[in-house]
Amino acid sequence: MLGRSEVRAFLGLGGNVGEPEKTMAAALRALDSHDRVRVVQASSLYRTPPWGKLDQPDFLNAAAEIATGLKPQELLALCLDTERALKRERVERWGPRNIDIDILTYGDRRIDGSGLEIPHPRMLARAFVLLPLAEIAPRLILGGRPIEAHLSALDSSGVERLSADGNWWRG
Repeated sequence: MLGRSEVRAFLGLGGNVGEPEKTMAAALRALDSHDRVRVVQASSLYRTPPWGKLDQPDFLNAAAEIATGLKPQELLALCLDTERALKRERVERWGPRNIDIDILTYGDRRIDGSGLEIPHPRMLARAFVLLPLAEIAPRLILGGRPIEAHLSALDSSGVERLSADGNWWRG
């Protein structure tokens, strides 16, 4: 249940170097420990082939639903701070990384500017984002269509659900 000043948002998480499961779990715990962010639920973990830059290890991906009292830019700053605290290095676009935290949606807001686009501009083309998101939000409407309609148009071969539930991050 959302508090009066809270917004429902969804995050996408991923990583493919180091120990991505532990790093993503640490990221969710760090976000959940913030006084204006509450992790409501997380998806299972998914192993996914690399996207964009193919000569790198497979990724682990997940989605999380949060309730937050932060404004969109504040949430972005918190996500970036969390990545930095977990030693994220931005070397090359779509390249290897130990952690990536993307804001997928923020309530029903549309934002385009100041380094932030919501809804995430490429999520509808990525099965590795939509499969975990559909697991925790099967009735979510994106771009005027149910999430399942978007998923049915994508190739999800190679995306493998690894865990049976979303409690992997709780430690």
